[in-house]
Amino acid sequence: MDVIVRGRHIDLSQRFREHVEEKVAKLDRFGVPLTRVDVEVTKEPNPRQADRAFDVELTCRGGGSIIRAEAASADKYAALELAYDRLVERLRRASDRKRSDRRHGTPLSEIAAAAEVGTVEVETTIVDVDDDDAVYVNGPIVVREKTHESAPMSVAEAVDRMELVGHDFYLFTDSESGLPSVVYRRQSFDYGLIRLSA
Repeated sequence: MDVIVRGRHIDLSQRFREHVEEKVAKLDRFGVPLTRVDVEVTKEPNPRQADRAFDVELTCRGGGSIIRAEAASADKYAALELAYDRLVERLRRASDRKRSDRRHGTPLSEIAAAAEVGTVEVETTIVDVDDDDAVYVNGPIVVREKTHESAPMSVAEAVDRMELVGHDFYLFTDSESGLPSVVYRRQSFDYGLIRLSA
């Protein structure tokens, strides 16, 4: 398993890197195939955010799935411990889910069959250009972009991956309809599904 440790706005000591590698080496015990673990430590430069000065993000890749956990704290070691505990819980769930699938079939198919189909209104962002060539944006500003490779999958697989990543939504291409779709967690502890059609 490859372990890649990166720091953003911070130089990480060799002692911290060794501590990370020692902790990550214990992740094999769950039986989830992992080929690579990315550890990213970000230092928050704003002194008003001292209680969240360090953000640690752990991303495990292997077997076509991604399992992710993130935590922030005033100390990078404490943030690592929090993120590691969350990652261990998600790996344990993934391991239990695999065992449950082998014995009883996947319960996620029931969730997918019961998923409600919803609609969403898209708010547009207007960009005005004045004579000075200055650009003014009315609405939200995109501060971070991510691009992920993904193969078409079923709704049940998308719900499973959403839970492994720990997000409230998951964007995917539906293998049945071929449409871009989003599964999301609702407040009543069930799931919703949004499909986009051209």
